[in-house]
Amino acid sequence: MQAGPGSRTGSSVIVKRLRRNWDLYLLILPVLVFFVIFEYVPMYGVQIAFKNFIATKGIWGSPWVGFRHFERFFESYYFWRLITNTLGIGLYQLVVGFPVPILLALMINEVRSKKFSRLVQTVTYAPHFLSTVVLVGMLYIFLSPQTGLVNLMLSWLGGSRIDFLTEPAWFKSVYVLSGVWQQMGWSSIIYLAALTGIDPQLHEAARVDGATRWQRIWHVNLPGILPTITILLILHMGTLLSVGFEKVYLLQNSLNMTASDVIATHVYHKGIIDGQYSYSAAVGLFNSVINFILLISVNRIARKMNGTSLW
Repeated sequence: MQAGPGSRTGSSVIVKRLRRNWDLYLLILPVLVFFVIFEYVPMYGVQIAFKNFIATKGIWGSPWVGFRHFERFFESYYFWRLITNTLGIGLYQLVVGFPVPILLALMINEVRSKKFSRLVQTVTYAPHFLSTVVLVGMLYIFLSPQTGLVNLMLSWLGGSRIDFLTEPAWFKSVYVLSGVWQQMGWSSIIYLAALTGIDPQLHEAARVDGATRWQRIWHVNLPGILPTITILLILHMGTLLSVGFEKVYLLQNSLNMTASDVIATHVYHKGIIDGQYSYSAAVGLFNSVINFILLISVNRIARKMNGTSLW
């Protein structure tokens, strides 16, 4: 069966585009190779979530067990604790951490002194370059119940000392607020870039109409960066259950385990320490599927509401 003229025309158009823009495709080739090797090829191992993986037999030789590992996770006594802690931290990060960079970018954009603006940007960007280990070390120093600066201030004000790092009630706040401090400056860069793309004539027209600075921020700046906010919100929702492992693990101890035990640390303990590879793969796959469903759902809702979406 011969190919129709339409298919030959389509292939010739693709060939012409490749020849005309070969240098651009060559530039993007390393990125594609990276994603294929490190993101798609490892997906081959996801099948061990449905097998009783035995290292000596390999992935293909290990027997299938279906959804047994998923059922074990769903029926375990720590299932709801893991879901509650992971979802609680994720929502806390979204509610507190997502608006702060927007507010910071709007405030920096309104600063008229270039020197002061650069100083604020430098001070707020700097924590981003601290490693997680250094940040957690700083938390242990500042929040120490005996010598920590925070507890010394509480004592000076007449309050009682608080062991922030061992009390479960404080774990989420310590984790989220320290993350906001570390990332708010860096996260505000994209909003500042979006603000520079707003037409200055809109502000001139608003001034002529007698709009105050607050009114111009609300009616000009915010609508101007709304598409950027929507896209980043969709991306944040797609990682709602992907609470970072390193920081949680470094802050975790036996006293705050009821609040700090999340899916990522559970996968580490069961998979790496206990060697239950199939079970940990099933838990990780469950986490990824939920994140994917959230991403698709929020993207569809955003597209219907304001026409802005990832695809």
